[in-house]
Amino acid sequence: GTWKDLTDNVNQLAGNLTAQVRAIAEVSTAVTKGDLTRSIAVEAQGEVAALSENINQMIGNLKDTTQKNTEQDWLKTNLAKFSGMMQGQRSITSVAQLIMSELTPLVDAHQGTFFMLENEADAPLLNLIASYAFTERKNVSNRYRLKEGLVGQCAFEKKRILLTHAQEDYVVISSSLAEERPKNVIVLPVLFEGELKAVLELASTRPFSQNYINFLDQLMDSIGVILNMISSSMRTEQLLQELKRSNAELEAQAKELEDKAKLLEVKNQEVELASRSLEEKAEQLSLISKYKSEFLANMSHELRTPLNSLLILSKTLAENKDKNLSGEQVKFASTVHSAGQDLLALINEILDLSKVEAGKMPVNPKALELIEVQEYLEQTFRPVAEHKGLDFRIMANTDLPKTMFTDANRLQQILKNLLSNAFKFTENGSVNLEIGTSDKARCIMFRVTDTGIGIAPEKQKLIFEAFQQADGTTSRKYGGTGLGLTISREIARLLGGVIEVSSHPGQGSSFTLYLPQKYVGSDGFGSIESVEKISPVQALPVDADFSGNKVLVIDDDVRNVFALTSILKMRGMTVVYAENGRQGIAVLKENPDTDLVLMDTMMPEMDGLEATMEIRKIAKFIKLPIISLTAKAMKGDREKCLAAGASDYVTKPVDEDHLLAVMYTWLKNNKAEVAKWQ
Repeated sequence: GTWKDLTDNVNQLAGNLTAQVRAIAEVSTAVTKGDLTRSIAVEAQGEVAALSENINQMIGNLKDTTQKNTEQDWLKTNLAKFSGMMQGQRSITSVAQLIMSELTPLVDAHQGTFFMLENEADAPLLNLIASYAFTERKNVSNRYRLKEGLVGQCAFEKKRILLTHAQEDYVVISSSLAEERPKNVIVLPVLFEGELKAVLELASTRPFSQNYINFLDQLMDSIGVILNMISSSMRTEQLLQELKRSNAELEAQAKELEDKAKLLEVKNQEVELASRSLEEKAEQLSLISKYKSEFLANMSHELRTPLNSLLILSKTLAENKDKNLSGEQVKFASTVHSAGQDLLALINEILDLSKVEAGKMPVNPKALELIEVQEYLEQTFRPVAEHKGLDFRIMANTDLPKTMFTDANRLQQILKNLLSNAFKFTENGSVNLEIGTSDKARCIMFRVTDTGIGIAPEKQKLIFEAFQQADGTTSRKYGGTGLGLTISREIARLLGGVIEVSSHPGQGSSFTLYLPQKYVGSDGFGSIESVEKISPVQALPVDADFSGNKVLVIDDDVRNVFALTSILKMRGMTVVYAENGRQGIAVLKENPDTDLVLMDTMMPEMDGLEATMEIRKIAKFIKLPIISLTAKAMKGDREKCLAAGASDYVTKPVDEDHLLAVMYTWLKNNKAEVAKWQ
């Protein structure tokens, strides 16, 4: 009845469970004995089925791991075998033949060749020096140049080439009984520290396993080391033989040298004295250079300081915003401003010349669109041409590249000098600029041609000397310092180029600038330091509103204070001032609502750098915009100001629009910063 059915079911369940457990036990026992071919195939459900599946997966993983370990053991064992086998070999040919004899059958290959790289007079050549089961044929070469055939291509690329389906016309693998074409070919480069030493080619009727390929890749490194050692040993042996011959010659010369030793000793003493003299002169030159730099920096400050107030006030008068000056008075003010600008240009040229002479003219190469150069020169000189009634054209050749890599500012400086001279010395006719490529290697040509007064042949070298023009009459009639061409020539050299001149009196002149399309540095100019980076400032908006801002001006020169105060008040700003850094800190504490500080650098009692550092120590003024104003324009001055804590840097003489643009940027940013934290 029911009880019997229940008993039968339990017995059947127990039997099934016993069979399942027995199957699992049998497979587990086989695995412990190393038999990884078994798997549990008994049908089961539930936890027993999950257990069976996990054990089968474990067996599969163990089988894969065992296979990998076996392959790694094979790989390491054979690498060690070849390493030991090749040790002590002294002949490249012998070691090559040994490698081919042992390696070819080891990786189930049936044919192999070993090509050694030899540096011939005209080009590198790969020569067959060893082989395995290789039969020479008319259509198969024993010598290959780079890129010729698979051997040459492998040598050129320095990469393994694996051919899995060889063509029908490939070299056959032959024996005395039969011939068979290879199905797989592998070509391997032998390298040492990235330098090609040899190329091996192996052919097989069966595919190369991945383990074989890994083994071959690693073996090539070992072969490269051995070949390099043998080559070095052979070279050392050769050098030893040469050394023996040299020693014999040296012994023959020893007596002669001994006789000259005393004379050399005397000369050495003379050289030592001369060396000391040169060292003293070098120290003197270094000191002179230091004094010159300090002198130029101080002269720059002394000249720019009065120019600052002169240019600001003369420009303000020339603008005549209050309409209270006559036309003649406005003209007077414009003349004063123009003369001041000329003086500033002269100061800058002298500073440029000093930088060039010291080999420290800054260079900032970058990708430059040549169309931008054309547009800039067109905008700059078109008004000049129209004013003088001259024909002005800029012509770009059709083969001109779109870009070049050089210092855009220095290139523009040279071209502005050349074009300015062309317009200055041309009364009638035309001034043209031609831009094209040159026969010189990868050079861009800029040729400025005019129909001006021309230059006599004997004067054409003179014009490139500092403070020189063609003659005294030219200088008196046309003006100028005579520095423009000197600076242009040196900047051209700095950029890796050259300027050439062709001219005839009364027929005009042609100045040609050749610059490399890609700047790679200059020779003979000492250390070329990167240009000082100045934070970009947006142009002053037409509707810029400064009203309500309080500005503290700290400057010991009352002329500058007056000039700066005038333009700031005209913009609706409140101005307070101090005569030195110490007084400036006190005034700032009395006016904590100050929005911005204009700080002079060189002042008595406490200079601008020290004052800036002291202000930054006061918590509430840490974020206060401080703009450093200085008449010192030498390299490094800006870094000193910023390192002291200045927000920005403006050189004197101050350009009103630039100063206001800088102030507007910092005032706007500071207000945004304050609003963010409120």
